[in-house]
Amino acid sequence: MCPKNERTENFLRAAEFRYPKWIPATVSLMPATWRKYREDLERIVLDHPKIFPGYRKGSHDFDAIGDIGYRKGRFRDSWGCVWENIAEGLEGIVVEHPLEDWDALEGYRPPDPLTQADRGPQVDWEEARRWIEGAKDSGRLASAGLPHGFMYMRLFYLRGFENLMMDMATEDPRLNRLIEIVLSHNIALIRKWVELGVEMMSFGDDLGMQDRLPISPNHFRKYLKPCYAKMFGICRDSGVLVYFHSDGHILEIIEDLIECGVTIINPQVRANTLEGIAKVAKGKVCINLDLDRQLFPLATPQQIRDHIREAIDLLAMEEGGLMLVAECEPDVPLRNIEAICDAFEEWCGPGAG
Repeated sequence: MCPKNERTENFLRAAEFRYPKWIPATVSLMPATWRKYREDLERIVLDHPKIFPGYRKGSHDFDAIGDIGYRKGRFRDSWGCVWENIAEGLEGIVVEHPLEDWDALEGYRPPDPLTQADRGPQVDWEEARRWIEGAKDSGRLASAGLPHGFMYMRLFYLRGFENLMMDMATEDPRLNRLIEIVLSHNIALIRKWVELGVEMMSFGDDLGMQDRLPISPNHFRKYLKPCYAKMFGICRDSGVLVYFHSDGHILEIIEDLIECGVTIINPQVRANTLEGIAKVAKGKVCINLDLDRQLFPLATPQQIRDHIREAIDLLAMEEGGLMLVAECEPDVPLRNIEAICDAFEEWCGPGAG
């Protein structure tokens, strides 16, 4: 296995508080954003090679959608949930829940985790093994992950959101059986990726709402924390880093997630505030800060720069523990996307990606 390349080594140093040379920074461009801006967006990408390393002109299909969940219309996933999307290039929502009636639980069969992915056939595991070996041989980080919404969200995809809230509030015993079904599925996938030799596992579960948790911290600790502890524990016991993303307000449970084994946490600014994140997470876990997506469409470029500068000033430490990510939807003006890239290159240091 080759030594890690400079970008990967710097990422690991930031994640593990080992004095990185710069703050890793990423700009995420949604399929709908590429569709809208096309060559104008590509020009910005080409003008910022530190943020988009290796990008070549003409290498991106502006109309590519990829995941079926980003396509307009309806589809049924491998768990039996029906999704609907009215905005091509963005994620849809679940509109039909196979376990809306608890009577359906008795005969319910989840997908085989090793042969069925959430939205189609599972990956070719031998091909995945070769990719992991190739990543390590080239000095890159060999990472994999579970589908977004792998635990908590999968529960309300299956039951419906209001039903799940009532299940937790009334402590319905059938909920424990459903949790075990989803958890067992996830553990099988995690064990497979760990067996193949991944170095980081990524997880995404939107646990919060705009300004609060949808369930009490006590219910989180009763129903969900033990699941995360088991899953993340498998990773940490094998020396695998744990990256965890959540949209929404999660301040009251960030310490719980750290206890479960999270290495890098990806919280949103607007829902948690910079001050709140600093108070509960700074210096305790690496923060990959999800900058304010609700600001990006409406702000001036200078306000964008001020926002990024404030985040760095409050959360950056010489030891590391800070990364930045800006997700740009199609409502973000090009000038603001450019302002984000300029600020990242100026303040995050050499090799900002």
